Amino acid sequence: MLSPRLVMAENLRIGLVGLDSSHCEQFTLRLNDPANPSHIPGARVVAAFPGGSPDLPESAARVAGFTATLKDKYGVQIKSSITEVCAAVDAVMILSVDGRPHLEQVREVILSKKPFFLDKPVAASLKDVVEIYRLAAEAKIPMFSASAMRWYPGVVEVATAEATPAIAAISYGPAPILPHHPDLFFYGIHATEALFTVMGTGCVEVRRTSTKTASVVTAIWQGDRIGTLHAIHALPMGSANYKLTRFGQKGVVEQKNQGDYTPMLREIVKFFQTGLPPVTPSQTLEIYGFMEAAEQSQRQGGKPVNVREVLRKAGTPDAWLIPEAPAPKS
Repeated sequence: MLSPRLVMAENLRIGLVGLDSSHCEQFTLRLNDPANPSHIPGARVVAAFPGGSPDLPESAARVAGFTATLKDKYGVQIKSSITEVCAAVDAVMILSVDGRPHLEQVREVILSKKPFFLDKPVAASLKDVVEIYRLAAEAKIPMFSASAMRWYPGVVEVATAEATPAIAAISYGPAPILPHHPDLFFYGIHATEALFTVMGTGCVEVRRTSTKTASVVTAIWQGDRIGTLHAIHALPMGSANYKLTRFGQKGVVEQKNQGDYTPMLREIVKFFQTGLPPVTPSQTLEIYGFMEAAEQSQRQGGKPVNVREVLRKAGTPDAWLIPEAPAPKS
């Protein structure tokens, strides 16, 4: 169990690692600009390390612009290393758009003993995802990762429409493919996490059907419940075409509205103040296990893949695996 650590809200200094995503600007304006309608009091971004991946256009083309904006508009100190950022702050948000450097970035933050939020994707492989959580737990450093869609008002409304678990759910959204990553990790994480927000944990088996433009991932949850992801590869990065439909005991509920980063950022600030993550390692690892199982199913021509086995092969400790459903009584 990670030990909580309390930081006085009015003194909370946040550092950023990775200035190659719109998240760095969107998070900073909500924390540093009291005049912004979505301002979140109690914390402020004070330091940042630009980072960036030269071999990834989605990263390299944006670092300079976001770095200038944070420095000139919001007064953020730009540091030359992650170590320098950690020395100047109480907590860290790793926002690098590329999942490949996340493991090494996490190692550096862990050395500082600072709690951290890790933006999507957690890493560029399931093995690295598991290793990141293992290292943080071993060092007793509080961390979590999540998609902002988990707290979108429209998603929460669908997820909480009935007290009983959903019989089935369908989630669709953009999933453009980023080189060097399993093809759902980069952007498919959003629609996937929305699906898990409705269905909960207990995903057992995954099958996938794909074309160049889209994939359909059908999964069976414990209790013979079915969750379906429609990942639209042809939609561009930044597209807001997301939708959830929940099938319950009393009827069908569809998502009526979207959301923004504000609810998640409130959760991040609360997490930094308390050390208590709003999403557990088990929850997040099962989501990444689902996406990796979908990748393996695609390679195997749509054959079913067991999520628990995928997680075990990646080194997930038994304590982080969702308990298996009891066998039916004969």
